[in-house]
Amino acid sequence: MKLKDIIQDCGATLVSGTGGREIRKICTDSRQAEPDTLFIAVKGFAGDGHDYIAAAVRAGAVAVAYENETALRAQLETVPDRSVACIKMENGRHAVARMADNFYGHPSRRLALVGITGTNGKTTTVTLLYRLFTALGYHCGLLSTVANYVGATRLETENTTPDPITINALLDRMVREGCAYCFMEVSSIGVEQERVTGLTFKAGIFSNLTHDHLDYHKTFAEYLRCKQRFFDLLPADAVAITNIDDRNGEVMVQNTRARIVRYACRRPADHVCSIKEQILGGSLLEIDGQEVWTKLCGEFNAYNVLAAYCAALALGADPKETLVAASTLEAAPGRLETISGPKGMHVVIDYAHTPDALENVLRTLKKVGAGHTLICCFGCGGDRDRTKRPEMAAAAERYADRIVVTSDNSRTERTEDIMEEIRAGFSPAGLARAIFIADRREAIRTALVTAPEGAVVLLAGKGHETYQIIGKERRHFDEREVVAAVFAEMEPGMKK
Repeated sequence: MKLKDIIQDCGATLVSGTGGREIRKICTDSRQAEPDTLFIAVKGFAGDGHDYIAAAVRAGAVAVAYENETALRAQLETVPDRSVACIKMENGRHAVARMADNFYGHPSRRLALVGITGTNGKTTTVTLLYRLFTALGYHCGLLSTVANYVGATRLETENTTPDPITINALLDRMVREGCAYCFMEVSSIGVEQERVTGLTFKAGIFSNLTHDHLDYHKTFAEYLRCKQRFFDLLPADAVAITNIDDRNGEVMVQNTRARIVRYACRRPADHVCSIKEQILGGSLLEIDGQEVWTKLCGEFNAYNVLAAYCAALALGADPKETLVAASTLEAAPGRLETISGPKGMHVVIDYAHTPDALENVLRTLKKVGAGHTLICCFGCGGDRDRTKRPEMAAAAERYADRIVVTSDNSRTERTEDIMEEIRAGFSPAGLARAIFIADRREAIRTALVTAPEGAVVLLAGKGHETYQIIGKERRHFDEREVVAAVFAEMEPGMKK
């Protein structure tokens, strides 16, 4: 593609060189640069792309987009061949998103792109939609916290919302491989950093808004604003689907141009749902007057199923066919994932890492496991929102009979310091039911071997993750493997 076509409508100006130059690749990482590359220097939190302009040029980059002209000149002085095209950007994050959209030929316009934002439920809802539309016979794509999919091909992921070049490259691949739909999580950070700028969404879904990411956004108002901006940018021919049981449900869509669809479980709405029965392995729901058995339990999952149902109907799916397909679906990995073990025990692995998510899961397990001891094992991530740590303790205390506080991804913080901040959220009565074990493997073992007959043990916070980040080291840690090893220890005949 010609350079002039890539930088069109991006808030960028060609300062030197020719716009007729053929570009075969764009990147923001100098290590990915090669001949005929446009290198886009963007300043981030961990580093500044301007520091790597020379490296990109040496690797073959023929054009450089930049914000800081002083840094550009200093870098180009260190390379022999300075005959690169230079493009001045007004806003680097905005420009890279627009350039990626242009370079890949606007792929979001060539399929039906559905985004969901909110604090909890994003991964489950997009996974349900991906599996639902696949069951209905469509070729689909998925961009989620757990994994990305192009059709049936699984691709690993690092961020809830990838960078704009990765997003557009994946969408382009989906289009080329025949995908008609793509379902993606849209994080507040992704919106604020303009990772979804330039994308054309067919529908947007709001799940809920609770305490999270205040280490990044600083205030709840700013966190809300970033979520709301996603709906503000929806086109007029899109659909904005919002949960009006959440007090921010109407706020999210107050400025949107899109057609609004409201859903709820506690009040009248365009689409409504109620729980008729539930057990650990599923629940009987009534959606718009029709009963459907699903393999998911809990009120929070009723909202997830209802949101997916609303999106399916907004995209033209038949209501009855949608409910039939919904009855076959399972939750995303690490979301109320249940493992049965010795002494009639049930271990539940869940990604709950916010106070609201932890409370929702515990409330559900308390209800479906009535009469049995409920044990909660959890920690909090390091280098992240510290204010939610005591709130996590309070949530655990409200529902769990026993509590084991341990590590999560401690990162560069001391696990013991994190645990002390969690401790501050317990009342004296809560502390009497809690123990503190820094080593997560030993914490899980203790929770299981001391559990009474028929206990339900929640391992919260890790979910689908198969690692722990301690310091700057990423260590293999799969809770399923830990549980299997402990069960084998408890009953030697069981397979590890």
